[in-house]
Amino acid sequence: MPGSCHDVTCLRQSSLWKRMHSQQQHLLFDHGQYLLGDSGYTSGERLVAAFRNAGGDKDKTDFNTCIAHVRIANEHYIGILKSRWHSLKEVRTQLKNRAENQYLVRWVRCCILLHNFLNRRRDDWTEADGPIEVEVESEVQIPDPPTPPLDERAMIARGRRRRLEVQSECLAYMHNGNGH
Repeated sequence: MPGSCHDVTCLRQSSLWKRMHSQQQHLLFDHGQYLLGDSGYTSGERLVAAFRNAGGDKDKTDFNTCIAHVRIANEHYIGILKSRWHSLKEVRTQLKNRAENQYLVRWVRCCILLHNFLNRRRDDWTEADGPIEVEVESEVQIPDPPTPPLDERAMIARGRRRRLEVQSECLAYMHNGNGH
């Protein structure tokens, strides 16, 4: 898929989207887990998006702030990954075809898995040590699952309910003195 593709379009055309809405979703998520997205996304059971036009609604604004804090933490994590795996700094954003996109996804996934593996093994690497250089020898093919039919209205309704559940948990956490 082209590098100029909008994030929402890219997600809906990805194998991740297919797996999120298939019998394979348990391979991606434990019970209660979900992804967070900005207000450009539509909430679903496994994707909770910020509110569009929160306006003067304090609960919606607080929830969007809560999501923003998590997204900032993710950006910091991405910075650490790029420091450790220098190849991630050189990722091209203009991908020519689906094969390049799939290759890039596998590459990033491998860097994340290696990073987490080394962290769990209490590897003593720090950003001051510099990047770890890795060379690729071969590609692994991961087949996409079949695309299940989606009832768009039902999915949106479930997504709205899910977002309200997460919003309630987030606001309770914030109001109990645990938030900002």
